Amino acid sequence: MQVRDLTDTECQEVLQRLNLGRIACAKDNQPYVVPAYFYLDGRYLYSFGTLGQKIEWMRTNPRVCVEVDETTDVSQWTTVIAYGYYEELPDTPEHSEARQRAMTLFQTRRAWWSPAAAKRGTREHHVPIVYRISITRLTGRRTSSLESGS
Repeated sequence: MQVRDLTDTECQEVLQRLNLGRIACAKDNQPYVVPAYFYLDGRYLYSFGTLGQKIEWMRTNPRVCVEVDETTDVSQWTTVIAYGYYEELPDTPEHSEARQRAMTLFQTRRAWWSPAAAKRGTREHHVPIVYRISITRLTGRRTSSLESGS
């Protein structure tokens, strides 16, 4: 098995194909990682959530990263990490174009609202919060078989 770094273009291809990943945020030197669906569009990853720890922490510290991976077996895998900044997209005129783009991307997946809609709690916790991660840096790695020469 050989491990190689992915190019920026290869990282983007992986992010385009895989839309379930993990978002990492931090507050008061405590990291927090949760799964989330993302949709790549240029240098942005669009997503949404409802009010809770993840949103509260990203509001406090907008520096985040998103990790996606694909594993065929223990010797064949790909992983990509997108570093960037959280940007909330409230329902205001200045964010209407970005929100519309997000909604178009979300609707490419059936039942796109279901992960956040399953949350329990007050009515406030059911209001969708649309956001995007502005990607500042991408890294990725992939294994390849030594026999195939790739």
